[in-house]
Amino acid sequence: MAIKEEKSTTKELLLDESEEKEVKEENLTVSEDEGFTSSEKKLDEKISKDIIDITDEKSLEKGSENYTGADITVLEGLEAVRMRPGMYIGSTSITGLHHLIWEIVDNGIDEALAGFCDTISVDINEDNSITVTDNGRGIPVDTVDKTGISAVETVYTKLHAGGKFGLTSGYKVSGGLHGVGASVVNALSEWLEVTVYRNGGEYFIRFENGGSKTTHLKRVGDSDKKGTKVTFKPDPLIFRETTEFSYETIKNRIRQMAFLNKSVRFILTDKRVEPNKVRDFKFDGGIKEYVSYINKNYTPLSDHVFYCEGAQTFTENDKNMDIVVEVAFQYITQDNYNIYSFCNNVSTGNGGTHLDGFYLALNRVFNNIARKLSILKDKDKERFSNEDCRKGITAVISVKHPNPEYEGQTKGKLGNAEVKKIVSNVFGAHLERFFTEEKQEALSILNKVRYNYDNRLKLAAYEESMKKKSGLELTNLPGKLSDCSSSNPEECELFIVEGNSAGGSAKQGRDPKIQAVLPLRGKILNVQKAQDHKIYENAEIGSMIKAIGGGFGDSFDVTKIRYHKVIIMTDADVDGSHIRILLLTFFNRFMKPLIENGYVYIAQPPLYKVEYKGKAYYAYNDYQLAVIRKELDLKNNYPFQRYKGLGEMDPDQLEETTMDPKVRKLVRITIEDANIADELFTELMGEEVAPRNEFLSENAKYVKNLDI
Repeated sequence: MAIKEEKSTTKELLLDESEEKEVKEENLTVSEDEGFTSSEKKLDEKISKDIIDITDEKSLEKGSENYTGADITVLEGLEAVRMRPGMYIGSTSITGLHHLIWEIVDNGIDEALAGFCDTISVDINEDNSITVTDNGRGIPVDTVDKTGISAVETVYTKLHAGGKFGLTSGYKVSGGLHGVGASVVNALSEWLEVTVYRNGGEYFIRFENGGSKTTHLKRVGDSDKKGTKVTFKPDPLIFRETTEFSYETIKNRIRQMAFLNKSVRFILTDKRVEPNKVRDFKFDGGIKEYVSYINKNYTPLSDHVFYCEGAQTFTENDKNMDIVVEVAFQYITQDNYNIYSFCNNVSTGNGGTHLDGFYLALNRVFNNIARKLSILKDKDKERFSNEDCRKGITAVISVKHPNPEYEGQTKGKLGNAEVKKIVSNVFGAHLERFFTEEKQEALSILNKVRYNYDNRLKLAAYEESMKKKSGLELTNLPGKLSDCSSSNPEECELFIVEGNSAGGSAKQGRDPKIQAVLPLRGKILNVQKAQDHKIYENAEIGSMIKAIGGGFGDSFDVTKIRYHKVIIMTDADVDGSHIRILLLTFFNRFMKPLIENGYVYIAQPPLYKVEYKGKAYYAYNDYQLAVIRKELDLKNNYPFQRYKGLGEMDPDQLEETTMDPKVRKLVRITIEDANIADELFTELMGEEVAPRNEFLSENAKYVKNLDI
């Protein structure tokens, strides 16, 4: 029985003057301390009582004008970086290649955060080298006492050296605090050049072969400019997969940085094409414009985008630190939610204390005001959950912290305990004010949240009734799953296969100890468009949820999954590609940790088979087929087989080419930036047609083989 979608029956009440006064003056039902541990509550004595309502956060972030070589701290070669580059940039794949750009761009952004830079340029040069230019103070050129060489040489040749350590730092806020960025880029480059404009002069130094300087820093002329220009060419001995940069990847990241740093101009130029491709990004509205940009693919509940900024002072070891908070959000009519968090411009894909503080304030204020307006009538039983408040929201939370602490090497989660309380205080105060000043807007949002609340209860009741009717629990494995005998998730693999024919071959060709097979019947729902109850009712999606075993959505627990390899195995044609995208869209929205932990793979079945003298040769693309024919000295008319689908392979062939761990080819799916990945999924798989058409128009020229 399908759940019928119903409109909320909540009365649209407006606040009159007496009610408005009541909301302001009455004690709130939910305490502001609710949601904090005892140790977190003790932080109150270190946090100032005043919320600093700021209009220009740069006044709190501005670094010292007196930025010299004395500010460069050495913590101690580069040979270690070349030996183990993955420790510093994650990998030597295309992801690690682009990481080099972010390290240099971040230095320019740090200058902007310090208040000395308003323009950053990134050029992709004809030879696939990169030039990053900023108009900041310029790296100091005087000598660092501890190293005996110039500050420029120190920064680019010594690990853990930079102007971002110590109490007299040249920066108050910085995205990169490890001091390895510039030196790591130098270590992994074929050559690197630095030009500094400072003190009325132009200074130059060049490094080659992974950081070996060709000469000391020299003054090469006079200049009235200020700033730093860095050009580097990645070393192909390190980046063996590719040294070719992706314009789209760089463009998306640069645009995100422009949103997060309002009024800072970012210019991207691709000089590899004629005419040069140039994009100029500058957003005076900052993250408020970012929310509007994300929601361009959705239908907003209203045109208004909530925005607030403020700060509180935190005292630690007798030192005062101003923690700056920015929040912007807007609700959409759909059920999707997109919540992005950042600290010092670093994307915190796994959230952290700033996100916890956001949820606390959102939930507290929504519940309090809803009770005042009788939208929630039974204060003992009715209460909005985080899930109710989240559905339909697009939000960006950005904090600036002088001394951020991250959990893990990837900076994916912010750990500073004081941030939770400060974000809750700053955001909560502005949100309460908003609810009393923007009456119609507030009620529109509360009605949406009330609908989410009612729908959640209906869905829970529906699932319970279906369990009773069928006599099955949600944890029961689907009947069409051919499971493996091992119970060790680390060695177990789940093949999600397109169609019963291919599923039959896969079941016979698998290793039954460690390989399970789940055949799908046709294409699953596009979950980016479908309503939640339609998703829950879909049989194919239900089978995947049960088979994988970690739940789904907000309750998904990656520690409970039954397989550490979830392998999508579809035909190598247009339909197969479409099914892969639909599955990845589902995983990205409802099981994102599965992708983030590297548990999702794409199987690579061959396209061609050539039989010669009793032996089979497989090719995965046209180039490999040409190589096989050349090496075997085959005539042009020598026959070969082109597979139209996995169902054409017998079990032995499927095992030999696609399932045997010793010989198969798998592609692991990774997400470099979860926020940008979410935007791309929304753009390509969402309801709005215009963004999808724009993407196809821009990228159609890259299509080499069209299978229609």
